[in-house]
Amino acid sequence: MPQDMPPKGGYTAVQYKRNLPASPFRPRTLLLGAGLIMTYGWYKLILGIREQNEYAREKMWSRIHLIPALQAEEDRDLVRRHLADQAREKELLGENIKVYNSDRYVRPTFAATPTVTK
Repeated sequence: MPQDMPPKGGYTAVQYKRNLPASPFRPRTLLLGAGLIMTYGWYKLILGIREQNEYAREKMWSRIHLIPALQAEEDRDLVRRHLADQAREKELLGENIKVYNSDRYVRPTFAATPTVTK
């Protein structure tokens, strides 16, 4: 039995290479674009952090400037409570009893709260 041989002139060439179109962006272009986007993001992040720091500083200074007004309000409330306690004591006992050895005002160290009722 005779062996099959290639045709005269040989077989046609087999295409083994991929015939793809060229990429629209080169890797260098993609890296440059990604770097620019990341740089812009970092820029905006840093601006946002600076703005938050400025808001925090402004908030702190506004609280510092409010302290005297809040302290004065608390002092007025304490004086009102003290005078009410003195009036209540005079009504119940007929006279005001000195608790301390001096006439100097002593700020209360605790607040009397009503008992829990069920």
